Amino acid sequence: MDSILQAPFKPIEFLSRDVKVERRDDGTIVLQSNHRLKPYEKHVPAFLARWAKEAPDRVWLAQRRGPDREWLKLTYAEAKRQVDAVTQALLDRGFGPDRPVMILSSNSIEFALLSMAAMQARAPLAPVSPAYSVMSQDHAKLRYVFDLIKPGLVFVQNGEIYAKALAALDLEGVLLVHVDKPPPRMQSLPWSELVAVKTTDAVAQSIALIEPGTVGKFLFTSGSTGMPKAVINTQEMMCANLAMSQMARTRKPEDPPGIMLDWLPWNHTMGGNATFQGNLADGGTTYIDDGKPLPGLFEETLRNLREISPTTFANVPAGYAMLATALEKDEALARSFFKNLNSLAYGGATLPDDLYTRMETLAVKHTGHRLPFVTGWGSTETAPTATTVHWASERVGLIGLPFPGVQLKMVPTGEEGRYELRLKSVIVTPGYYKQPDLTAQMFDEEGFYKIGDAGRFVDPNDPSWGLIFDGRVVEDFKLMSGTFVLVGTLRIAAIAAASPVLQDAVVCGEGRDQVGLLGFPNVAACRQLAGDTEADLTTAELLAHPAVIGALKNGLARMNAEAKGSSMQVRRVLLMAEPPSIDGHEMTDKGYINQRATLERRKVLVEKLYNGGEGVIEIA
Repeated sequence: MDSILQAPFKPIEFLSRDVKVERRDDGTIVLQSNHRLKPYEKHVPAFLARWAKEAPDRVWLAQRRGPDREWLKLTYAEAKRQVDAVTQALLDRGFGPDRPVMILSSNSIEFALLSMAAMQARAPLAPVSPAYSVMSQDHAKLRYVFDLIKPGLVFVQNGEIYAKALAALDLEGVLLVHVDKPPPRMQSLPWSELVAVKTTDAVAQSIALIEPGTVGKFLFTSGSTGMPKAVINTQEMMCANLAMSQMARTRKPEDPPGIMLDWLPWNHTMGGNATFQGNLADGGTTYIDDGKPLPGLFEETLRNLREISPTTFANVPAGYAMLATALEKDEALARSFFKNLNSLAYGGATLPDDLYTRMETLAVKHTGHRLPFVTGWGSTETAPTATTVHWASERVGLIGLPFPGVQLKMVPTGEEGRYELRLKSVIVTPGYYKQPDLTAQMFDEEGFYKIGDAGRFVDPNDPSWGLIFDGRVVEDFKLMSGTFVLVGTLRIAAIAAASPVLQDAVVCGEGRDQVGLLGFPNVAACRQLAGDTEADLTTAELLAHPAVIGALKNGLARMNAEAKGSSMQVRRVLLMAEPPSIDGHEMTDKGYINQRATLERRKVLVEKLYNGGEGVIEIA
């Protein structure tokens, strides 16, 4: 590692770390950038219009299609023509601010085109997690958001795949649109008819009526009840956040256009707003990756990376674990991956130190430089990113500093150096659609959004080194001893320490004498540990395998030995064969574990965890 640290970072011109710190008598701190937020676009479709004019022949979107899975490519000019045609089709059918457009499917070229068309028609876009349709058995969440939004159009890529979900909805008076196959026994309009509509002046007139406060999207986020809330995303929120992101790293006119291979779901704020719209704002090319960081699906990502050399790459830690292993084994793949790469990004959880080291070792080998790992912090309610690491850092786990135009209020929690974080900015949502009671609870007396997260300074004496995420304030609890357990902090540390055994975990122990975990295993990684390459073992046999148990116990024991106090020590674990349930509200629409819902649904397992017995793993 010492030799890796001696290699220089790839030279990138980041925004300087220049922050203003206001310290109040009650211990509250307000942190903000001294850089002024630059002017931003009026609406997201303006970026498409710009690049269709300035770089008409540049590829905007590409996706594998057909039996041979060849790349279907769409230029900016072609995309603008099709978006305008679909906009006209929507306007002809009376779409506007009171008739939202709902998308049920995964990322696709048509998803992107309909998104821009809906915005141009000023019809709020409502992209819904495909899991509500294809993984759910009762479709309760899908019906809930459908009834809340009351869309005028529902879009599916493949009507046969979404047939059961569509049958659960009352589609009377709703326009149903499909691309590949119509849903059986339902009247549905082919996508081809929308893109064939002749454009009139009505399209330009509609675009001219888009205001900063025009609703661009409803993005859904789950609370502790498990039922989704519709977060209003205005055009100004999204465009201001794109400008903030552009300021964080200087892009020079001579820089080549960005190339991105993207799998992050566009129904989620990070994938839809930051990644997809971010690359559009920069005039880049997005290759839609139908692979995912899951066993059996990541091979598609690797196939794509053998053909596409991205300029930036984003993934979750589990994805980087799979990628690092593949790059270490395949020289040609590694050369292709690092050929044009300038930076790496991660989110969803802290990147373990060993993964950081492995990726930087590969970067130095193939480029001679270390690559900056960047990340940020925010929520669906902040469009999404409020802070970012806009410098080359050797430390993972940071959430950085506030973007220009963001005020970060830090309220002492009572624990030394730990603060509850609150936000005020143009990027903060005006509220939740049709839920004024929940909207009123979002803000404090000064109008700061109470996001519910906690953080602390890397160096309290020098705030310019940024902040570390320190868990969710709303999830914390006390042990029997009265000691507070910082659930988010401990969960992240435990998953990293037990790598690669745990995919996720629920922290237990409220009112008890020890902290325990209900663990969701990374089954593919456990099979590798057990040498079960042919999947001969049942899941139960796999989770009881000595190699799996040993890796888990050794990793958590090391964490316990380094921990300061019982609140950061895990003393017992129960690995669960049943994955998190969407219908049971255990998994949010963003793919995160709902701690409260899981503890309630699995309270029998919590009792077993503390009573002991078969399957309970005790940690030194």
